[in-house]
Amino acid sequence: MSQRVCMSLTMIAMVNSTEPHGLSNTSTKEPQDNIKKKKRQLKLWSLEHFFGTFTPIPTHHGTCCYNPGQLIFFKYESQERISVCCSTKNPVYNWSTEIQGIMLSSIFYGILISQIPAGYLSGIYSLKKMVGSALLLSSLFTLLIPLAAEFGEALVIICRVIQGLFQGIALTTQQVVWIKWAPPLEQVRLTSLSLSGLLLGPCVVLLITGFICDSLGWPMVFYIFGACGCALSLLWLVLFYEDPKDHPCISKSEKEYITSALAQQVSSSAPSLPIKAVLKSPPLWVISLCNFAFFWANSFLSLYIPMFINSKFHINVKENGLLSSLPHLFAWIFAILAGHMADVFLSRNILSLLTIRKLFTLLGLLLPALFSLCLLYLSSSFHGTMIFLILANATGSFCMGGILINVLDIAPRYYGFLKGFTNVIGLTGGLVASTVTGVILSQDQDSPWLKIFFMMVANNVISLIFYLIFAKAEIQDWAKETQNTYL
Repeated sequence: MSQRVCMSLTMIAMVNSTEPHGLSNTSTKEPQDNIKKKKRQLKLWSLEHFFGTFTPIPTHHGTCCYNPGQLIFFKYESQERISVCCSTKNPVYNWSTEIQGIMLSSIFYGILISQIPAGYLSGIYSLKKMVGSALLLSSLFTLLIPLAAEFGEALVIICRVIQGLFQGIALTTQQVVWIKWAPPLEQVRLTSLSLSGLLLGPCVVLLITGFICDSLGWPMVFYIFGACGCALSLLWLVLFYEDPKDHPCISKSEKEYITSALAQQVSSSAPSLPIKAVLKSPPLWVISLCNFAFFWANSFLSLYIPMFINSKFHINVKENGLLSSLPHLFAWIFAILAGHMADVFLSRNILSLLTIRKLFTLLGLLLPALFSLCLLYLSSSFHGTMIFLILANATGSFCMGGILINVLDIAPRYYGFLKGFTNVIGLTGGLVASTVTGVILSQDQDSPWLKIFFMMVANNVISLIFYLIFAKAEIQDWAKETQNTYL
């Protein structure tokens, strides 16, 4: 997740402007120097400037156009562009807001393509090798992004698509691990704990990325997180075991507890999937619909929080990173609490399983919609904006105890494949959200964020209504074991 999200903040340093009306889509690279150095240069040239806009300033030498990303000098005689600054620590590109949206969303194309094949293959091939190799290859393509940017936006988009292909494999297959490792009464807690990494990752990334961009330059962001991903893939291959009985470091009593807790679950090495019954299953479709809404909101908030904060407060990239990390930090905390609360309700028979799933889905979809409306109409100050932005993002984590684990309730035998299926529909929402957001920001002059947040609210409310009507939490007839089970 860190490799996916880091570009949302580096984009501010990579381009001339992230405001709705950026420059035309050309990828000519212009060198950028430190802002303070450019201020000194401007003073030496006796030039006046306005941050965030291109301001032609007549001088006895010609015309100088300045924005925070570059300083360019033109001769009157030939209008020849001559670069003034010479540092290449932070190369800057002329990418429009629409192109930026396509770049940020392009990773979802790869994730979409890989979801269903990954879910199917996870029941056939080694999870250890699939996750480890996918993480390694994703990290290698992260390392290539700064080089790809020098050759134009098309190559960056291609790298992001391929990167998403391998991230999709890792995202789906690692969740299949819990079929053999998570006792029924701990499934939500363990699953939400692992999925909370999707929320903690952006928090850490945005917190660190601002400092890296400010001190080392934005290319180092991709080099650092790419290298960390390579190291993590090696650790995974060394330390992970697919079955509790093969793990050398856990006690015998713990192995017996896990295997006995899972003993009532069905055993089938290669169950055939009843495609027609699956496609006719209302519970599966409402889970998929809610996944669409959840990923729409999550992807929009993950990728565009830095741009939203930049448009509201016009702060530097380091401060932007600090503020952008706060919603993800609280989302991670809420995810862990949601998993723990759901398991407590279930283990103590406080609520039925179906009531738990509906309750947490209700909280995870309705509260972000309400706080988004508060963000639009009740946040007139800096503190009000940040509080509602944090709550809109964090409360979505309640879905960890609802729709994001519901597939395991209705069809544990086909969890890998169906998780990939619901992820495809969900990630389609993320893809559409990030692309549409980029288009709206580039075309709407008056109130782009109002339209974007209203679309998110509508998606959440509509999908929630269908879920409350059609959701189920018991194993469906088409997913029950027809062979002999073992006790």
